[in-house]
Amino acid sequence: MHTIEKTKSPLSALVDVVIDPYSANFWLQKLNPLWSVNQALGSIVKKEIIANDTVALTIEFNRKFSVGEAGQHHPVFVVVNGIRYERTYSLTQVNAKKVLLVAKKVENGVASSWLLEQSKVGDILEFGRPYGDMQLPENTQPLILLAAGSGITPMHSLIQALVVSNKINEMPVTLMYWVKTQADVAFKAEFEQLATQYENFKVEFFYTQDAVHPASRLNESHVKAFQNIEQSTVYACGPSGFTANVEALFAAAHCIKTEAFSMSPVLHDEIGFVNVTLTQSNKVVAIPKGQPILLGLEQQNIKPKHGCRMGICNKCACNKAEGSTKNLVNGSQNNEPGNLLKICVNSAQTDLVIDL
Repeated sequence: MHTIEKTKSPLSALVDVVIDPYSANFWLQKLNPLWSVNQALGSIVKKEIIANDTVALTIEFNRKFSVGEAGQHHPVFVVVNGIRYERTYSLTQVNAKKVLLVAKKVENGVASSWLLEQSKVGDILEFGRPYGDMQLPENTQPLILLAAGSGITPMHSLIQALVVSNKINEMPVTLMYWVKTQADVAFKAEFEQLATQYENFKVEFFYTQDAVHPASRLNESHVKAFQNIEQSTVYACGPSGFTANVEALFAAAHCIKTEAFSMSPVLHDEIGFVNVTLTQSNKVVAIPKGQPILLGLEQQNIKPKHGCRMGICNKCACNKAEGSTKNLVNGSQNNEPGNLLKICVNSAQTDLVIDL
């Protein structure tokens, strides 16, 4: 039996010659900016402002890019003034080679401001591996999608996946979307078209700062609009106060998943400092109460591994041996030792001993 030797591609041959991936990437990207031996890269091929302070970037990606499931998040790396920033965005797959990244400008946000104001067609972005469990349910029970502000992005991804898979014809889907004004709505025409096209899809917009008829924020009256909540799946994304409210109001749902993209404000009555013992580095540092532990450590020139800063990716998670902490997303306290602690979304209430 003769063995057929697989012919190497020019890319693989070059990698064999240039062993160092950084050197290989440098020369490969002289030929094509998307070529890389180890980086998931994407090139902006279209830029569009779709709502107030909101940009939609269509991105063509290379072979190293792992397309996540609808509703998942991707780390996105941008370089602004020579500094590399990591932020997290939910992407919508457009086709086999392209995804859509939607970003809303955050006040004082370096990365989001760059994406909105300075990014241009041809710019290259780097991506990390996708994560998150807010994915399409396997059942066909009613699906309730609740979004506030830029929390619409994972919902848009999920809805597009429902359409592509034709599952939107098998399950009732309701989208409720809260924004400040009509100018802040993203994908409005698209959602309205889908509601016309598919009997199972319903959408409702709420403008909380409308000059004439401001809508109420999420409350019990919105829950009462649904029948058989106990048989429904509820997904929500928005600020921490919004997601905490969803968890309380829809507690009877068959399944509920929430993701918060911002944390509760620091409480001004939590004053003073606590000592944090870092067992791996054998250090003891004092950080302020009431703010994320990660931020307090960074202020002490300690740089723990982290990613999304939203408590989703688990990159910053470490073991807590001793002490009491407070979750800044939902307000829950944890006094038990030996717990996994996400330092980006928890504040120290007492002295802590953590495995860092």
